[in-house]
Amino acid sequence: MNSDSPESLISVRDLHKVYTMGTDSLHALDGVSLEISRGTYMAVMGPSGSGKTTFLDILGCLSRPTTGDYWLNGQKVSGLSERQLADVRNHEIGFVFQNFNLLPRSSALNNVELPLVYAGVPRRERLRRARVALEAVGLANSMGHRPAELSGGQRQRVAIARALVNSPSILFADEPTGNLDTQSGESILAIIDELHQQGHTIVMVTHEAEVAAHAQRVVSFRDGRIVSDTWQTPPKRA
Repeated sequence: MNSDSPESLISVRDLHKVYTMGTDSLHALDGVSLEISRGTYMAVMGPSGSGKTTFLDILGCLSRPTTGDYWLNGQKVSGLSERQLADVRNHEIGFVFQNFNLLPRSSALNNVELPLVYAGVPRRERLRRARVALEAVGLANSMGHRPAELSGGQRQRVAIARALVNSPSILFADEPTGNLDTQSGESILAIIDELHQQGHTIVMVTHEAEVAAHAQRVVSFRDGRIVSDTWQTPPKRA
């Protein structure tokens, strides 16, 4: 596996993740290897307990593998310290979660600027970039609203804007439509589709085939292993 390929944004080799509980061991990942090229839109599927969420956590630098190698954007991150991983998250990665993970007492604008606070960006520039990100997801008129004043679909739009505000190398989405009604879910998928068309690299965990149909590539997990890795042509959207 060539981790230095200019086309490869993510490269993992023989990843294992073992959780130990007393005398018992759970192999959440069992020898996972793959590459993700820049600009790819990939869906990760599998039943509960298949390892897909553990895999996303490792790719997102929220967890470290027990053994194995992981390169992100040319940097080997599998052996980094917690502080170093946090720095990678702040500069390279954008996250969209099923439960939005917004600060309830903060406005949409302040939620979106938060990653830039951690990155040490001056306030004036933070607010400018946060406004641009919210405008990009269609929330130009809702910047001052708190999460409780927004619909589920609007909250997820805020979460997407927050994920994009630091211009990450890759966007990770964990069941981004899981808590939304059908119409709101379709609107979120349309935004993600557009982001991919703009050149963003996207990795999305989902258990829904209809959602995975939006992706170019579908990787399926079972018992901690990749059991299929297929490319497809997403249907054209109206």
